[in-house]
Parts: sequence; structure tokens; C-alpha cells
Amino acid sequence: MKRYIFQNGFTLAEVLITLGVIGIVAALTIPNVTSNYRKKVVETRMAKFYTVINQAIRRSEADNGPVKYWDVLKAEEIEDENGDGSGYYRTNTIDWYNKYLKPYLIVQKVEETATYEGKVKVFFQDGSMLLFSSTSWLYYPEAKSYLEAGGDDTLKDRNREISGIKYFTFMFYPELGNGGVYPYHQNQNVDDDDVRNNSALGCKAKVPTNERAYCTLMIARNGWKIPDDYPLRF
Repeated sequence: MKRYIFQNGFTLAEVLITLGVIGIVAALTIPNVTSNYRKKVVETRMAKFYTVINQAIRRSEADNGPVKYWDVLKAEEIEDENGDGSGYYRTNTIDWYNKYLKPYLIVQKVEETATYEGKVKVFFQDGSMLLFSSTSWLYYPEAKSYLEAGGDDTLKDRNREISGIKYFTFMFYPELGNGGVYPYHQNQNVDDDDVRNNSALGCKAKVPTNERAYCTLMIARNGWKIPDDYPLRF
């Protein structure tokens, strides 16, 4: 039987074995590399969003006065106006955005959602997106995650299964501190155990009764870095 030998002295069998080993190593390492990259994207964009949105608020205050005196973001529920069992919310979100934030942000585009809730989508130049209508603001490090989750379906605007992974909950608090956007929390003194285990909002593997809103706070408290023991996988 002939032995096929490459110019460098390796047999065909040896080359095939080497390629097989490389394939196994790649299969073991590529998922970790991909996961680490996704984490880095989340960390970088969340920290940037937090800084940029609050800088915009500070600049807006110079023209519009202290944030605590701004118009209130509000939604008025209109039930069954068309007689077909469907209701919707009339909001002042887009007018509020145009007045207080639009002149102070550089974005790709701004859209109102097609859902009955009257939310506004703000697409940033780094590929991320903000979705908001009142005081609870959802930040998507990758805007495409919103559409992949069925964002045009009002029932999936806040898909809790991807909270803490593909979107993160912030809160607009005009009365807190200097007034601005903060990681979501129900009280200023929420402890680390509650951040992880709160039955409604805790950042844990099993989705709580609401959403994993406290995941944002967990990451913020770690210097906008995803902790090594973060309970969710990217």
C-alpha cells in the first residue's frame, strides 16, 4: 500500500488527525469566545448608554430647567374605543422625547411602535436601542434582539424570558438624586440578596413573576461589568 507523504514529511493520516484535534479544540473554545464577546458588547454599550442618556438630560436641563419640573411622562388607557374589544394607550412619549431629548442626542432614527402602548424606539449609532413610554425604560444592547423577540407584537414588547440577557431595565427617576436615568430598583437600599432573589424582579436563572429587572442593578454595582457568578448565560 502506498503511503501519501506531504512535502513537509507528514503523512495523510497525521494531517487528518491534526485537523480533527483542531476541530475538537475549536468546538470547545469558540462558544466561550463568542459568549465573552457578547458580554463585552453588553458591558460596553450599557455603560455608554447610561453616560450618554444622563449627559443629554443634564444638557437639556440647561434649556428646560431642572428635570424634576419637566412634563410628566404619562399614558392614558383608552378601552374598546372601536367596539372590537381592543384598547390602547394614548401617550405623550414622542412629544416628550422631541422636547427634552432629541436636541441633545445623536441617533440613527426614532420610531413609535406599532403596538397599542404607544412606545418610542430610539436607535443609537452603535446598534443598540431604547424602548420607553413612561418611567420604565428598556435598553437593548443589540436592537435586532427586539425584533427577534417579536417586538411588533404588543404582548412581547417586554419578553421576560430574555430580560437580563438581551434587554436591561432602567428607570427614569426625576426626583431621585440629581434626577435622571438609573438602573431599575424599587428602593434605594435594595440589598444584594434581594437583587438576586427578589420574587418579582430578581436576577436569577428562573425568570421571576415580572422580569429580571434587577440584573441591570447587579451589573451597575459591579462597575458595569458582568459578574463572574452572573446567573444567566450569553
